[in-house]
This record gives sequence, structure tokens and C-alpha cells, in this order.
Amino acid sequence: MTLALGDRLPELAIPFDRTTIVATAIASQDFEDVHHDPGKAAERGMPDVFISINATNGFIDRYVTDVRGPATRIRNVSLRLGLPLFPGDTLTFVGEVIEVTEDATTIKVTGSHERGVHVSARVTVAA
Repeated sequence: MTLALGDRLPELAIPFDRTTIVATAIASQDFEDVHHDPGKAAERGMPDVFISINATNGFIDRYVTDVRGPATRIRNVSLRLGLPLFPGDTLTFVGEVIEVTEDATTIKVTGSHERGVHVSARVTVAA
């Protein structure tokens, strides 16, 4: 799918349960205990396990490649985490094309849940 400056990507909502959070942490080789052990997460002041940054990054990639197609080549992702994402949250992605050059397109992506913004990102893909 070709995108033009100002195009808005369709919304994608992904519900998360504990299994998804643990599985994606393991799949991305992030073995930090707060991503799989509710007791360790509680010791650090969190109400439950929470999603890892590697998993969040993967879901951003999924969002962009779902829209642009499986042949999409992601060149760069720059992201900033906000509020943690816990089991029971639904992460909703929205995106907007903010720059188009001869060889690349940059998309601003925001992932939010019921409490606010979980992640803000800029994703650059090959044209």
C-alpha cells in the first residue's frame, strides 16, 4: 500500500492478557522477571506483570506492516514509552504519515490504552 503525506492509518486494537505479555517477553528474549512474575512486579510497585519494550516494538512493527503489506522494509523505529501496559489492557494503535521522500516514508504511531499513551513512535519504511 502506497501512503501519502497526511494519510491516517486505520486503527488497530489488540487486547492483552497475561499469557500474551509473558509469551512476547520470552519470544523477544527479555527475561526480566517483571514481565512474567506478578510477585516480582509487585515488589517493584507494579500491580501486575507488564509488557516489555521489545514486545511493544514488535507490535509497532506489526501495525505498520499490516497496513503497508508483508514486503514492507522497516528502516528505523524511534520510540518513547509512556504508561505501562498490563493484562486486561487493550492497546489501540493509530498512525499518520508525517514525511514522504523519494526513498522513504515516516509514520508517527501512537499506542494507547484506557489510562493513556503507552508508546509514541516514529517509524521509517522504505518507499
